[in-house]
Amino acid sequence: MFDAVADATRRRILALLVKQGELCVCELTAALDDIQPKVSRHLGVLKEAGVVLARREGTWMFYRLEPSLPAWAATLLATLPEGAVPEFKGDLKRLKAMTGRPERCAA
Repeated sequence: MFDAVADATRRRILALLVKQGELCVCELTAALDDIQPKVSRHLGVLKEAGVVLARREGTWMFYRLEPSLPAWAATLLATLPEGAVPEFKGDLKRLKAMTGRPERCAA
C-alpha cells in the first residue's frame, strides 16, 4: 500500500478517485495532462497493490477504489484531495473541462 501511494502520479490518481468515485483511463489522462501509457502503467501498479478495481464498459476501462480496503487505508486515501496532493485542484479543473467524457460521467 505504501509503495503504491509513494509516487506523486499515483497519489494524484487516487485523489481524483476519492472525490469522483469512478473514472475511465481517458478521464484520468486528461485530468493529469499526461500520456495514456504512463497513466495505465500507474493504474496497473495500483491494481496490483489491491488499491483500485477495474471494470470494462464497452471500449471504456473504468477504475475505482477497492471497496474492501481496510479502514486505516480508506482514511489515509481520504486525506489526499484535502491538501496532500498540491496538483489536485488543477487536475479536477482539467477533468471538468474535458470534452468527450463517457456519457455516464458527463452529467
